[in-house]
Amino acid sequence: MPTPRTLNTSSLTALYDAEALRRIERHYAPASSPRLMERAGATGAAKVMQILGGRHGRVLVMCGPGNNGGDGFVLARQLRQTGFDVVVAYQGDEHPQASDAVSAWASWRATGGVTVPRLPRGDFSIVVNALYGIGLTRPIEGEHAAWIDAVNDMDCPVLAIDVPSGLNADTGAVLGRAIRASHTATMIALKPGLLTLDGPDHCGELSVHDLGLDCAAVVQPSGWQVGRGLFDHLLRPRARNSHKGTHGNAVLVGGARGMAGAALLAGRAALKVGAGRVYVGMLDHAALPLDPEQPELMIRTPADVLAGDLATCVAIGPGLGQSPAALDLMREAVLSPATLVLDADALNLLSQHADLEKALVERGAATLLTPHPMEAARLLGSTTAKVQHDRIAAAREMARRFRASVVLKGCGSVLALPDGRWFINTTGNPGMASAGMGDVLTGLIAGLLAQGWPADLALIGGVHLHGLAGDRLVALGKGPNGLTAGEVIESARAAFNALIAGADLQEVGHIHL
Repeated sequence: MPTPRTLNTSSLTALYDAEALRRIERHYAPASSPRLMERAGATGAAKVMQILGGRHGRVLVMCGPGNNGGDGFVLARQLRQTGFDVVVAYQGDEHPQASDAVSAWASWRATGGVTVPRLPRGDFSIVVNALYGIGLTRPIEGEHAAWIDAVNDMDCPVLAIDVPSGLNADTGAVLGRAIRASHTATMIALKPGLLTLDGPDHCGELSVHDLGLDCAAVVQPSGWQVGRGLFDHLLRPRARNSHKGTHGNAVLVGGARGMAGAALLAGRAALKVGAGRVYVGMLDHAALPLDPEQPELMIRTPADVLAGDLATCVAIGPGLGQSPAALDLMREAVLSPATLVLDADALNLLSQHADLEKALVERGAATLLTPHPMEAARLLGSTTAKVQHDRIAAAREMARRFRASVVLKGCGSVLALPDGRWFINTTGNPGMASAGMGDVLTGLIAGLLAQGWPADLALIGGVHLHGLAGDRLVALGKGPNGLTAGEVIESARAAFNALIAGADLQEVGHIHL
C-alpha cells in the first residue's frame, strides 16, 4: 500500500463527534463568560428574529431536561425581553437535570416566564425545538414523541437548536422519531450526523455558530466536510504542449450481456472528464465494436485491455456480472500494477472470494472501493440496516479491512482512507438515485486517475464533482425527477472545466457558516 498522502484540510469545515464536543465544552466551560449556554441561547434568539424578518409573533419553545433545554430557556428569556409572546412547553419537575439548565430555568422564571406541561394549541409564528441535543442515545417515546409528531404537522417555521431532537448527531440516524426542522442552528461545530443519512432531511437550512470557541486548539477534528480546497492545486489548465498520451489511459472492464450500457456510461464519463484515451473491455462478445454515440471509446476484449502496461488505472465492475469469466477478470485486475477502482459486481465478487481479498490487501498500488450500502453490507458480512446505522464506522472498517480508500455512497457519501481519516461529501441530490449514476462516478474517478490525480484525491474529487454535476442540472430545472446518468456526464464536463477556469461554483447545499 502506498504511503498515505498529506491532505491539506486547513480550508475545510471540520466535523466533531459528540465525544469530541464534550471535551471542548469541558475545556471552555469553567472560564467562559458569558457562559456557553447564554451564548447558545442568545445565538438561537437572534436566529429566530432573523427567520421572522424582524417581525414579532407568537413563539413556542419546547425545552427538554438537559443542556439543550437550557439553551431553550435562555432563548425564550431573551425573546420575551425583546417583546415576543413566548410560550415554553416543558414536561418535568421544576429542576432540569443539567446544572446550567437549572440557572437558565430560574432566569426564565425571574423574568415572569412560565412553563406549560402540555404542548399548547393555536397558531405560532415559529416553533423552537430544544428538547434533546447531542446527548440523546435512545429512541424518543411518550409525551415528547407526541410533541414531535404534532410539531412536524404544523405549518410554520421550526428552528432546531444544535440538532433536530431525535436525530443522532454522530450518525444521522433517527432515534424513533425526529423533528423535521426548516432551520437548524448548530452550536460550537458542525456534527457529522447533520450531513449524512437522515440528517439533511431533518435539518432544513443549516447554520453553524462557533460561539467564539477554537475547537482545534482542544482536540483534532473527527472528520471533515469535502471541499475543493482538498484538490484545488490539481485544477490547473492543460499545457499547450501536450498530447493524448499526456493525459493518461483509463481502462474500464465490464459490460456483460445485457449490461453493456453500464460500461459505456463509465467509459464516456472517463473520456469527458479528460482522460487522454479510454479503453473499454467488454465482456459481451455480441456487443457492437464501437459506441455509436461516443466513437472515441476504444472497445476491445477484457483480455486485450488488461494485457501489458496499457493502463494508467483500471476500473472494473460496471455491468461485470458474477460469471466465472467475470471472476477470472477480477483475479487478473487485482494483480495489475495500476491504481484499481472496484465497483458494482467487482465488489460482490470480492465479498464472496477470500483469495481476492487476500490479493487486494497485498497490492502495492492504491485501491479504491465505491460500494452502495447493500454492497458494503456484503463486504462486511453484515446487513444494510447495520451499515446505515453508522455509515462512518462502516466506511472506516472497509478502508481498514481492505487497505483501500472507500466511498460509501448515499445521502452524505462517506469517504474513508486506510489511515482512519474520513470525510463527508455534501454535493448531490435525490435525483441521482437512479440507474447508471454509480457507473458514471466510476468513470469520473478513472478519468481523474488517468490524468495523474493521486488516488485519494481522485476518489474525493470524483465524488464531489459527480454530486456537483447533478446539482447544477437540478438548478437548471432538469431534475431531480427524471435526472439521468447520461446528463450528469455532460454536466460534469462543464463543471470540471469551470472549476479549472477558476469559477466559484457554489454547492447547492443548505449550510451557512
